[in-house]
Amino acid sequence: MTGTPNSSSTGSSSPVRAQTKISVNDSKIMVNLLGAKDEILRLLERSLTSDVHVRGNEITITGEPADNAIAERLFSELIELIEKGETLSVDAVRRTLDMIETNTTERPAEVLTLNILSRRGRTIRPKTLGQKRYVDAIDENTIVFGIGPAGTGKTYLAMAKAVQALQAKEISRIILTRPAVEAGERLGFLPGTLTEKIDPYLRPLYDALHDMLDPESIPRLMAAGTIEVAPLAYMRGRTLNNAFIILDEAQNTTPEQMKMFLTRLGFGAKIVVTGDVTQVDLPGGTSSGLKVVREILRGVEDVHFAELSSSDVVRHRLVAEIVDAYARYDADQEEQAAQSVHAVPGRAATGGRPSRRR
Repeated sequence: MTGTPNSSSTGSSSPVRAQTKISVNDSKIMVNLLGAKDEILRLLERSLTSDVHVRGNEITITGEPADNAIAERLFSELIELIEKGETLSVDAVRRTLDMIETNTTERPAEVLTLNILSRRGRTIRPKTLGQKRYVDAIDENTIVFGIGPAGTGKTYLAMAKAVQALQAKEISRIILTRPAVEAGERLGFLPGTLTEKIDPYLRPLYDALHDMLDPESIPRLMAAGTIEVAPLAYMRGRTLNNAFIILDEAQNTTPEQMKMFLTRLGFGAKIVVTGDVTQVDLPGGTSSGLKVVREILRGVEDVHFAELSSSDVVRHRLVAEIVDAYARYDADQEEQAAQSVHAVPGRAATGGRPSRRR
């Protein structure tokens, strides 16, 4: 850390307030630390309990010792990020503070600089603690389930790990699949050939591939079978060896389809299953294979369930708030439904018909 903390007491009244000073010797680091038009400094002033004052190359933190410790650690992590070549953003500062406040053993500077892939100056890396643990789980387990709401990077990070494994020659091919669930229109009524009918379901996977590989190389890799993008139905009857296999939108599989898919696992292969159990598009009454498999395989060695949450959403900040709002709404609806069942006179707790008196 390019900073020298110096603590001193500023009063004897309770609660005790103390002062910590951090000297930043590099002016470029200080400029990055403050942000364009001091936007990062203003965010820090709003977010931290301690008072923050900057004068020249010195940062003064005043507050209760525990609050000062959080502020000091935050500045330490931010300075290390800058020293590692990062340009700070408001989003990165928020995520760093969130990680510090959760009091985890992982250091934010390590989480936010864990590179998975780099292409044309763009680097793909986890942006939250949950994403970092998800990526670590993919390295450490043969089968990983990434379960969480939209925007948490479940599929994108899995695909980045697949491309990384292919480039490192740890596997010989990548297989990307998802169920072709009808959402409002039947496949038969869509225009074109079977491939053209299925293409809209697979388009998100193609889009992610274009972010991670040179676009001109993708048709060649697909023609050679090194990369395969196909509907889940095409997996039946196969054994997939030396492959990195990703099943996307797994909440829309039936329990039978999930079992079929998982049993395709061959030697030297790795499977990542991603999905959001709150967005099931299956016909009413059909169980989600992703929900069922959590109960069946939980606790099985070399199988890991990574649970991501709204705190791992890396899209617009409103996406996380929308996810939380829907979760509250669903919980309220379930509670109201439970109360209405118990409120019906004469209805048994099991949901039977009201009793008849003779």
